[in-house]
Parts: sequence; structure tokens; C-alpha cells
Amino acid sequence: MNDQLRFADSGEAADLTAFLGRLVHYDRAAAVRLQAGGGALGVFGRPPSFEVLAIRTVRLAAPVATPLDLTVSAGELLESVDEASAAATVPGPVTGPPWTGVLPPRGGWRQLPGLPGPREMGEAVAAAVAEFRARDEALPAQHRTRSERDRIGREIWSRTLGDTELPLRVVHAAQSLGFLRPVRTAVPASAPAAPAPAAPDPVALLAAGSWLRLRTPYGSVATRRPGATGGLGALQVRPV
Repeated sequence: MNDQLRFADSGEAADLTAFLGRLVHYDRAAAVRLQAGGGALGVFGRPPSFEVLAIRTVRLAAPVATPLDLTVSAGELLESVDEASAAATVPGPVTGPPWTGVLPPRGGWRQLPGLPGPREMGEAVAAAVAEFRARDEALPAQHRTRSERDRIGREIWSRTLGDTELPLRVVHAAQSLGFLRPVRTAVPASAPAAPAPAAPDPVALLAAGSWLRLRTPYGSVATRRPGATGGLGALQVRPV
């Protein structure tokens, strides 16, 4: 496999490097599924323990001539990214884990109401982390086992956020992967004040079939609703 990927700019390459670096931090043997079509590359990963699917969409310098769809080593892809030249070499394919065959649907997403703002979501994650630590420290020595800690973690992170169906683990994953952060926009000092044009919500909760997705300007985190069965098609590759 010698395919070359040319990104729209060095910033896109840097964002991909950061995303892959976080995946490898959680799992040195992490795999990612790549889908390139048109002028965008979709990178899908599954950080362990969060039980979610993370999606980063990267803008390409030009539409790909041939659609790309394969699973590769996240570490090998990370090593191939050259931020200075905004390019990467696609590694050879690997046998993907089962999750690579069950991705969110291409379309049919609708926005759901009730999602708190990024600040409130960050506070909810911080409170959950503090609760976990307090309950872990309160465990008697004979009960401080991996299984008991996992049970506490599942209980806390399976709770839903506010009045939504979104499990807290999705928000935790989005924050840990760097998806929940302020959007920086450069405005010239001499620019006259003017009303900002209407724009889509930068952070939104979406649903399609059995899937929920937390979308941010830096990436998305998706999860199946409890009790969901069966697979769906691949998520459409387009800038988030």
C-alpha cells in the first residue's frame, strides 16, 4: 500500500496527529478504519474502556481519485504523518477488530434537544470523575479489586446527561480526545463590528436509528443505544 494522502493544510495534519496520538496512548495496538471519498478523509477509532466510536474528519487538498476504505494500524499511520508537508502515507491494511464492521449510518441524522453547553458538560464529567475517586478511596482494602472498580465505573459512566439519552461516557470520551474545547476564530483588530451570520450549533446531539452522536467542531463520538442490535452502514465522510 503506497497511497499518499495530501491534507488541506498543516493544521489538518496536526489535528490528525493529535487524534491518533490519543488513540495510541490508550491502546498501543489501536487500529483505525479509514474512508476517503471526495475531499475528506474519515478516521474511525475505538478507544478502550469508553465503549464508544470516535470519528475525526480531515479535509484533503483535493478529492481522491479512487475511494479508500480499509483498516490500518493507528501507530503506523501516526508515524507516517508529516505535518510540515501536510501529507501521510497510508500503511498496509490489517485485520480489523469487530467494531470496524459496524459503523454509524450515512444519513438520516436529526438533532435532539436538551444538550447542555460545553462548560456544563465539562462540569458533569469533572463531577463524575470526583465521585469515582471518592468511591474508590472509600472501598475497603479487600474490595478494592479491578472488577469492583469496573462496576463503579460502569454505573457512573452509564448515567445519562441531563434530560438526554446521552451516556456520560460519550462526553468523557469527547473531552479526553480533545473534541470538547473552545473554537478559536481569528478576527482582525480593525474589523468593524457586525452581527455574526447564523451558523449550525457547534456542539450538538444527533440521532439516527439505533445510534447517538455527539458532534463537535473537532470530531464526533458515537454510541449505540442500549439494547441495539444489528449493524448499519458506514458514516458519510464529510467535514464535521
